[in-house]
Amino acid sequence: METVAFFGLGEMGQGMALCLLESGYRLRVYNRTPNKTISVAEKGAEVFENPIAAAQTAGVLVTMLSDDNAVMEVVNDEVLQAMSGDSIHLSMSTISPAAAQMLDQHHREHGVKYLACPVFGRPDAARAGNLWLCLAGEEASKEKVTPLLDVMGQGVYDFGNDPAAANVVKLAGNFLIASSIEAIAEAFTLVEKSGVDPALVHGLLTQTLFACPIYQNYGKMILDKSYKPAGFSLTLGSKDIRLLRDTARNSQVPMPLAGLLEDRFLRSLANGRAEMDWTAIAIDQRESAGLSDN
Repeated sequence: METVAFFGLGEMGQGMALCLLESGYRLRVYNRTPNKTISVAEKGAEVFENPIAAAQTAGVLVTMLSDDNAVMEVVNDEVLQAMSGDSIHLSMSTISPAAAQMLDQHHREHGVKYLACPVFGRPDAARAGNLWLCLAGEEASKEKVTPLLDVMGQGVYDFGNDPAAANVVKLAGNFLIASSIEAIAEAFTLVEKSGVDPALVHGLLTQTLFACPIYQNYGKMILDKSYKPAGFSLTLGSKDIRLLRDTARNSQVPMPLAGLLEDRFLRSLANGRAEMDWTAIAIDQRESAGLSDN
């Protein structure tokens, strides 16, 4: 099987890397925080202290990093020079479409192929190989990485030849999820203040009108106030809404609900909830309605 370099071993990256290892891929891994490499090293991954060495001889480089700056800093000129001309960078991070366009151009200058493939799913889905994948880029490169994608995901959706398109889709999807979390928090606050048990409302709505994973799973997290440990941190959620709004401004698309969400996330960050799950924006909603869990 092809040798794969994997950069970024957070909660999501570790699950994805372990799936690849268990499917027989040889992994050369790099992570800026070395202790996060322990679990994959125990499964046979080769750990490197710098990304340049890790990228050498790898046919595919997979990155699962936190933001635009992290991807651009790690996949720098030296790393691209270390990769061979037929190598592919499979960028699975949630980054801005503008960053994807810059990365694509930069990779072309070095003769390296660039594919965007951001994912939908939380860490448990990553570990089970059940992510939903949004893919965009050159057709021949897509065919080459198909076996890897089949290991990490339960379905691949192709959005054409422009890598930035996949990142637009990812931001739009996260906007819809965040909007659902906001709606759930507001609805549960309303019924609670009106003397109705939110758990009963959750049971009704998630078995009838809103019988889907987002309302079922996130609704239960809000009911149970299970905000730690974070499956997807409030910090990352805030970053994605900021990227969404930047993209909307560049495209001259008004998104008033996104503005409300950005303020909600900023208040939550200002109140020390950065490391909580992004569903913890529900705390801000409850506080604004005079409810307290203390």
